[in-house]
Amino acid sequence: MKLLVLDAGHCLSLALVRETARRQDIELELEQAHTVTAKHLEESAPYAVIIPPLTQPLDEQPAAVRAHVENVETCLDACLAQEVPLVWCVSDQLYEDGFDTPIDEHMIPAPRDEGLKQLIRVGDRIRAELPHHLMVRLGPLFALDGQRAWLGELLETLTAGGELRAASDIIFCPTSADSVAMALIGMLQQQSCGAQAWGSYHLAGTEPVSAYTFLSMVRTQLETRLEGRGEQIALGVVKALNHHHEHPLRRVLNCRRVLGSFGVHQKPWRLEVGRMLDLWCLARDEQQADQQMKQDKVTQQ
Repeated sequence: MKLLVLDAGHCLSLALVRETARRQDIELELEQAHTVTAKHLEESAPYAVIIPPLTQPLDEQPAAVRAHVENVETCLDACLAQEVPLVWCVSDQLYEDGFDTPIDEHMIPAPRDEGLKQLIRVGDRIRAELPHHLMVRLGPLFALDGQRAWLGELLETLTAGGELRAASDIIFCPTSADSVAMALIGMLQQQSCGAQAWGSYHLAGTEPVSAYTFLSMVRTQLETRLEGRGEQIALGVVKALNHHHEHPLRRVLNCRRVLGSFGVHQKPWRLEVGRMLDLWCLARDEQQADQQMKQDKVTQQ
């Protein structure tokens, strides 16, 4: 199965590359561009086109949101012309005001923010015009590398002694880019075998948590690993913010439909963070060994 993935530097695109490298049944074509033409689709003939998400649309400039919407519409037109399925990942921030209970797929977001409304409109168009589509709403993505790789940015700030601020009253389910990549490929493989389970799905990590608690846990795990390695680094601090004093805002996605349709289980974000921190430490060891080797060469000269 051949997949065309746009926005090659996005953390989800890089996660798809890693997942594909583990398998022999997927051919991945990466595009730096954020759009694709009908001619390109005709020449490339992918099974589906994957568009990574605008991960924090509420924090983006209006021009960036408009550009993303226009890119998605251009891709939609191309997919319609060539009858190619479209996979569009979107942020849980579309549920701007959240819900007290877990959010099911049939609950169409009704945000007040104008940028989010634009995203909803293009989603409505996809549902109305392209039967073969997957719209996957994701909890906040984290990864070590790539654009919008939240975890990698957190680690850089903490090790540099910088301060992190996060809301203690916004509840969500962090989601690793690697787990999303694995799920998307599994879903598309089943579709290519005739599953015919197109539509909207939710995918997020297990265990709702506040942004502040998530960052605090990352800091604690990082500190533990550094101390175990004998490294003494004065890590930056995490400070709590309060935006919703009377009632916390909850964006907890109900992921039962993706389990029932494709057998995709949610991954615990704590385990994913731990795994990524282990990888980060290994990369740090290699970097330090590299630097030591270079210093030894200079000394010998």
